[in-house]
Amino acid sequence: MKSAFRDKAFALVGVIAALLIGLSAVDGLVNERRARQLEAQASVADALAGAQTLQGPMLRRQCSETWEREELVDKTSKLVAQRRDFTLTAWPASVDVQATVGIEPRHRGLFKINSYLANMQMQATWPELLALQGTAQHKGGRVRCEPVQLSLTLSDARGIRSASVQQAGTALALRPGSLLKKGASGFQAELAAHKEGEPLRLRLALELAGTQQFAWVPVGGQTRVKLASNWPHPSFTGRYLPTQREVSAQGFYALWQVNALASGCEPAKAEAAGCAEQFGVSFIDPVNAYSLSDRALKYGVLFIALSFIAVGLVEVLHGEPSRYAVRYSPLGRPGGLKRLRVHPMQYLLVGCALVVFFMLLLSLSEHLPFAQAYLCAAGACTALLTFYGNHVLAGWRAGLAFGAGIGLLYAALYALLQLEPTALVMGALLLFAVLCAVIEATRKLDWYGLGAPAPQPAAAPGA
Repeated sequence: MKSAFRDKAFALVGVIAALLIGLSAVDGLVNERRARQLEAQASVADALAGAQTLQGPMLRRQCSETWEREELVDKTSKLVAQRRDFTLTAWPASVDVQATVGIEPRHRGLFKINSYLANMQMQATWPELLALQGTAQHKGGRVRCEPVQLSLTLSDARGIRSASVQQAGTALALRPGSLLKKGASGFQAELAAHKEGEPLRLRLALELAGTQQFAWVPVGGQTRVKLASNWPHPSFTGRYLPTQREVSAQGFYALWQVNALASGCEPAKAEAAGCAEQFGVSFIDPVNAYSLSDRALKYGVLFIALSFIAVGLVEVLHGEPSRYAVRYSPLGRPGGLKRLRVHPMQYLLVGCALVVFFMLLLSLSEHLPFAQAYLCAAGACTALLTFYGNHVLAGWRAGLAFGAGIGLLYAALYALLQLEPTALVMGALLLFAVLCAVIEATRKLDWYGLGAPAPQPAAAPGA
């Protein structure tokens, strides 16, 4: 008997190992579907536009200085022409942006990607343009400068639906390409003549499409961005959080105010990589089927362990009085409660139902809201295990109790998924409660006697 008990223990270890392999396979499937979702995001970004990051606007002017230098050539003093090319840059003293972002979901097969359309109104101000006045650095030098150019840099210029720049009420002609970095995308425009010493104000209007994220790089003196959207689940990103924000079921509003002292980016170094940090917002889905399925899978081992503990307790406690007392049938024959024995294969089938739950949850959540998918998967598995428990545990009462316990486990798991900040403490309390129940149920159990044969009842009188 002890050998059979030991063999069954080893068989249960093999069953648990097989179920862990099954959970690992489902986890691999979740990761594969998540990778396909990322591929769908990349596909939409390739066809529409990627995440957008704006930098600017800025002014740039190409200048050259020419002068003559006396040099000795063949023992003869001659004047040789010299030339120096340089670039002047002026960042705005203030940039004021008002933007509205509307979410436009796109689909690639089963996957939904959040694209958006941003409408922006910008006003950039330069108090004076002395930084764009070229000065000679050599005696007798003559400086010649090209017209001042305006430039705005974008991450993906394919998202530009419309753009306009106005100087003193006059629209400027726009050209593709940014002057900030070589090969950078965006647009540029040549400014009209401007009086020296007077402030320059430019108004820019931009309609821009993108996916997933919208961000801004603050350069210059003061950057002020007001952003409103109909997306109710914003994730604010970057090194600067909004100074004001309001989030509701109808959308959100956010205000950023960043000055040059906070950004730590000098205009002369603004083009250097990493000079200025960015801020922005990501349009995320708070209920992501794959992230929630992955989190649920992390409790898979706990599910299997608690279910096996429940079945094992019923097995070892069922019929326990028959080891100490003798009951007689109406015919006077020896009777007594019969010890329940659950085969390792039955443990395996119960575990397989628990593993299949996670696969059902993953597949249904791709077509239904996560709460509905969870209810369908949990309800189906609970009904199956209740039906099977009736036969394994030898009675509807025990089967219903087992099914109720499984249903409570699914309810507890759903609560853990929804209460992410307190998931650890809730899980610890659940385990502690289960441990208390097991200890109470088995505190009088003779564990050494589990593998021993039960004593034979005494013969009935007159036998």
